[in-house]
Amino acid sequence: MIDFLVIGGGIAGLSAGARLSEHGAVAVLEAEDALGYHASGRSAAMFEQNYGPPSVVALNMAGARFLESENGGYLTPRGLMLLGGSDQEDQFLLDRQALGMQTISVSEANAKVPIIDPNAVAFAAISTNAFDIDTDRLLQDFARTIRANNGSILTSRKVTGVRKAGHWIVEAGDQFEARVLVNAAGAWVDEIAVLAGITRIGINPLRRSMARLPAPGGYDVTGWPMLFGTGESWYAKPDAGKLLVSPSEADPIPPQDAFADDMVLAEGLARYEAMVTEPVTRVETNWAGLRSFAPDGTLVLGPDPSDPSFVWSAGQGGYGFQTSPAASQLVADLTVGNRPEMNSTEITALKPDRLRNS
Repeated sequence: MIDFLVIGGGIAGLSAGARLSEHGAVAVLEAEDALGYHASGRSAAMFEQNYGPPSVVALNMAGARFLESENGGYLTPRGLMLLGGSDQEDQFLLDRQALGMQTISVSEANAKVPIIDPNAVAFAAISTNAFDIDTDRLLQDFARTIRANNGSILTSRKVTGVRKAGHWIVEAGDQFEARVLVNAAGAWVDEIAVLAGITRIGINPLRRSMARLPAPGGYDVTGWPMLFGTGESWYAKPDAGKLLVSPSEADPIPPQDAFADDMVLAEGLARYEAMVTEPVTRVETNWAGLRSFAPDGTLVLGPDPSDPSFVWSAGQGGYGFQTSPAASQLVADLTVGNRPEMNSTEITALKPDRLRNS
């Protein structure tokens, strides 16, 4: 008998499994042949404490110390720059305030990122409180914790059946029996819920595409901040000497191994190109991932009110890695009955109960 059976080997499942492994026997089932295959393997890998709705910001703040200090730290300074055109002042001001950024002149922005076009950019702001996250090490460290506590992680284990007979019985190649079932299946969480006889939460998988470009103009992009278009209409981020550019789309599609839409990608690259002096001459590769949102846009964490032995770790959207330390701790606390460190208002905004009462 497994104490906590976790479905999903991305950041949601591995972090929850690591926290729960301190309280009992844990097994993690991942449908693919590698951990972090879907959304977790296609992340922009950024930590910005003020990015997200209030409940997400609360999780960011609660988990910041873990990311900053655990095992020497998972964060590397990156910075974030917001850019807006002359017709985008109102949205620029809203974005700047929401992210707690400092306005700078266009010439200052151009000094930091020399490809910024001063004829196209009218407004700029900067934040130094944005960091790259070492997502691979974070995933592997959570997995290492599970194994160190005698837990198991099994890949290529697609769940095909779930039933309750006093305890959970899960079919995934072999049969697994567990006292508590943790649903961390990303875009597939509602499908797992239906198999288990639990009401779906209405998760909405949204596609986001990415292109990797050669360093524009031959510049060394290593020290550049991440660039955000006003209204999150596009973003660009240095990555291993290249530049990642995303159209920042949020197109609903069914759960699947997502791929980029060529037209959407081209439109996003055009929005990026309109703000810089260097044209896009070549796309080295592209991909897409699914960001899964609950109806109210924030995470769903903790036991389902209809059956407390069915636990949600879902709806991470684009916030999975930066919220993972605090979100996983909250999942564990609510599952085993410990008193969470977060306040009751923040917890209420994250528990699945709020979706059952609406």
